[in-house]
Amino acid sequence: MRALRPHRLTLIAGALVAVFLLLPLVSVIPVSFTPRRFLSLPEGDWSWRHYADLVNKPEWGQAILMSIRIGVVSSVVATVLGLFFSLGVWMARPRMSALLMGFVLLPMVAPPVVSALTLYFFLTALSQVNDLVGYDTWAGVALAHTVMIAPFAVVMISVALAQVDRRIDLAARAMGAGMMTRVFRVILPNIRFGVATALFLTFMLSWEEIGVTIFITSVNVITLPRLIWMGLRDNIDPAVASISVVMIVLVVLVIGAKTVLEHALKRRGPL
Repeated sequence: MRALRPHRLTLIAGALVAVFLLLPLVSVIPVSFTPRRFLSLPEGDWSWRHYADLVNKPEWGQAILMSIRIGVVSSVVATVLGLFFSLGVWMARPRMSALLMGFVLLPMVAPPVVSALTLYFFLTALSQVNDLVGYDTWAGVALAHTVMIAPFAVVMISVALAQVDRRIDLAARAMGAGMMTRVFRVILPNIRFGVATALFLTFMLSWEEIGVTIFITSVNVITLPRLIWMGLRDNIDPAVASISVVMIVLVVLVIGAKTVLEHALKRRGPL
């Protein structure tokens, strides 16, 4: 049986759409090489000075490390919570599962300003009883990011669980396997790509979060998106274009490596 292949016109149309969508990203590259102190296209001479600023100016390194710390903590916590919730709904199948799912996904549909104000008052109240988790602390920002990104982990893991045949879980249960054995030896191996995707997606969402971060930080916690926003608001620093190019390259490399790894694992077959 011959495999169906798309028509040449379809491929051309798809390529044109992809180029149109990528043009705004590509246009940042020449701007990052401008020799001037403001955003502009280079005229003749190209300079690496703004890439050097990312290394020489300590605030950029500190902001990157802060974003990595917050992103790792919030994405791991959000993925674990999303995994527990999704497994509970999938295995127990409660009558109010739709209501529970709607409650968990509420941060996705709530206006960002409402979520930011709610988290601001919540973290301000926490600051009055402790110094670790509260307003303008990295742990407080990680907690706020966890609230915002956990619904996305629930969605990704629930989609992965929806593709798992329940009969394998019932067979394991009939053979006397306990809950922990069923979870770690039967279910998790079948949704490992969904969990990995949820972890990657939540990290990227935390990495780029700016709306809530502005409300719950002041001077002590400066994440990379907040530093970029400050640079655009105050003096339009061309280093913003340089860090944007670096982030684009890193995301492309990570996605490419993930795609190659998944393709290699699929070719090997089930473990």
